[in-house]
Amino acid sequence: MPNHRPSPRRTRRKHPARNSRRWWVSLLIFTAKCAAVVIPFVLLASVYVDSLVRNKFEGRKWTIPAKVYAKPLELYPGQPFSAKGMTDALTLLGYQASSAAGFPGQYRQTGDSVEMHTRGFAFADQPEPSRHVRLDFNSSGITQIYDKSGKTLPLLRLEPLMIGSLYSGKHDDRLLVKLEDVPPVMLAGLVATEDRYFMDHHGISLRGILRALWINISAGGLVQGGSTITQQLVKNFYLNSERTLSRKILEVWMSVLLEVHYSKREILETYINEVYFGQEGGRSINGFGLASQQFFRQPLNELKLHQMALLIGMVKGPSYYNPWRNPERATERRRVVLGTMLDQGVISQAEYDWADKQALGVGSGGQARIGVYPAFLELVRRQLNTEYKDEDLLTEGLKIFTTIDPQVQWLAEQALQNGINKLENTHKSLTAAKGQLQGAVVVTNPTNGEVVALVGDRTPKFSGFNRAIDANRPVGSLLKPFIFLSALESGKFSLATQVDDSPLSWRNANGSWWRPQNYDGKSHGNVSLLETLAHSYNLATARVGLQVGVKPLVQVIRRAGVQSELDPVPSLLLGAGGMSPLEVARLYQMLASGGFTLPIRTIRDVYTAEGKPIKRYGLEMEQTVDAAYTQEITWAMQAVLREGTARAAYDRLPFGLRLAGKTGTTDSQRDSWFAGFSGNYNTVVWVGRDDNQKMPLTGATGALPIWISLMASLPNQTLPEPSHANIEWQWIDEASGNRTDEGCSGASRMPIDRRSPQPAYVSCRGRSPVNLLDQFLGH
Repeated sequence: MPNHRPSPRRTRRKHPARNSRRWWVSLLIFTAKCAAVVIPFVLLASVYVDSLVRNKFEGRKWTIPAKVYAKPLELYPGQPFSAKGMTDALTLLGYQASSAAGFPGQYRQTGDSVEMHTRGFAFADQPEPSRHVRLDFNSSGITQIYDKSGKTLPLLRLEPLMIGSLYSGKHDDRLLVKLEDVPPVMLAGLVATEDRYFMDHHGISLRGILRALWINISAGGLVQGGSTITQQLVKNFYLNSERTLSRKILEVWMSVLLEVHYSKREILETYINEVYFGQEGGRSINGFGLASQQFFRQPLNELKLHQMALLIGMVKGPSYYNPWRNPERATERRRVVLGTMLDQGVISQAEYDWADKQALGVGSGGQARIGVYPAFLELVRRQLNTEYKDEDLLTEGLKIFTTIDPQVQWLAEQALQNGINKLENTHKSLTAAKGQLQGAVVVTNPTNGEVVALVGDRTPKFSGFNRAIDANRPVGSLLKPFIFLSALESGKFSLATQVDDSPLSWRNANGSWWRPQNYDGKSHGNVSLLETLAHSYNLATARVGLQVGVKPLVQVIRRAGVQSELDPVPSLLLGAGGMSPLEVARLYQMLASGGFTLPIRTIRDVYTAEGKPIKRYGLEMEQTVDAAYTQEITWAMQAVLREGTARAAYDRLPFGLRLAGKTGTTDSQRDSWFAGFSGNYNTVVWVGRDDNQKMPLTGATGALPIWISLMASLPNQTLPEPSHANIEWQWIDEASGNRTDEGCSGASRMPIDRRSPQPAYVSCRGRSPVNLLDQFLGH
């Protein structure tokens, strides 16, 4: 057999270089595939993130609620104003007492003179410049106004007080400021404290991160963060508070993009307007501009060093360093900021020492001046909602200029608070239920219908149930002047007409009987219309109303613009119908204005955020009642204060000041009212309980003292005497209602309409002793 040797196997030799090349090729292929997927994704993501950054930064950055301003204080020679009243008004505006009044927002009083450096304001009709002025006063009011050169000024307008913002639910609020309006030392201090390398980095700072890391390690805990101002802005402006790696990466990414597109000034200005300073209810306080007003009641450019340092320090932890809740922490944090500013050369040692010794200087009790008139703001909102969309009011930053007078508002709040407290301390039954008594005040201008003050709760800052506009309460005797107005219009009565004040019964359409009574339970025989109104006699009033008719009364009320539901039944004659204090003010406005119906308004002008006018609310009025009749009724209402149910008024008010008004008390004394007016203030006060329980109060003992307290503190103008061509002044014998001669015993001077029934003439029954003495002395 042949010898077959097995052929040797061929063994493959390994080639390391070739295998290495294949591995790299595979890796490159894999990398290329990944890159093919990732790079477009990254590019698309970059484009998307870049668009997010640019669109928001270049578009409308914030939704800004409408800002609401009070009526500006207008000053002129001859105005009834005292030096103390002037300093009180300046304090309310946030002005600071100073030895020289050398800067805007400062004043000083020297005797009967007040010097001030005004802030100026861009009014629509004419800008008011910032300037140094002096006002001289005497016992009557302002005598002269001088500018710095000694030139007399006919008129000076101070900037209006910002009283609130219109927002709904949870909402960010801010006052936008420009970078040039921020004090340079504050900018330098902010950068030194929050990001000392801000001008050098491009969104993130490795030096800052390493420095913060070293400080934290040295301190053995978290003492300092490494985020730049740009990163802080991105976190607050674009992102949420989530703490994840992906969010941090996005923060860094957006920070770099922000620095690529925008200047340091633009970034810093946005940061200053965005930074968070805490919460007030549903309202978020954002930006240094609003924080300055919130905590110090001053514009940002008027802050002193210690105030700036406090706000800068609060950026780190607004709640933790809140100066109202944590004053010790706030003081220590301020010291840290001042120390940083000193170390960085922003301030000197002397400035540090001075600022460190200062009190925190925040507004007392944590109550800033913004949003302190919730009842009035609610009425403003309701009137605006008839013409503007909620979206516009909550986002466009509109400027709303209103009619409220901050001084009158403050006086009204004080009168109501102090008055209710006094009532509760005086009456045992009220003391036992302390806190249950409530009240409301409305003050309008008789000449134009503007609401100058409105209080809806005994705690004026309470933003709950607004009694001034929503409490529908029986008005009692407040309708009596309008019953007599309809009687005069009927042509069957004059103020001298005698009416029977004896008991009466009236059968209603449903068969029930209506039997009114006088408050004192007595009858007073025959009395004139004037005496009936002065003493609020129910029986005589009911007779007049039944004779004239209830429907004419309702028509008079409707002519005044009151839309409350009123049943034309006899009980309406004694005030069974319900109205709110605001509606009562509207009703009495018709008498106070001389027979004109004026819309009750709270808004004067509306402007865009840029200051362009949108609408001006001019005066609208219509003569709906003969002026002669309103003058006669107003004269009769003056007797209410001089000799009737409100005669206590002249215990505090000057007797020469002519005022008109009417008390109102409802069944079982559940409501206490007083409505009355001078030549320039129409004021309504209501006192009662929300649970409608009885009170030991009448209109004269409950609401009237509050009304007196308020009116005594206002610069009232006296009411004019009736002077209409259809009015003739006659001497009327009070006992008979007949016309008689001047000087007769029991005679009084009374305005009688020439178109009404004329009183018969009777000869004088006897001379008054006083007038006999006058004749003897030759007067």
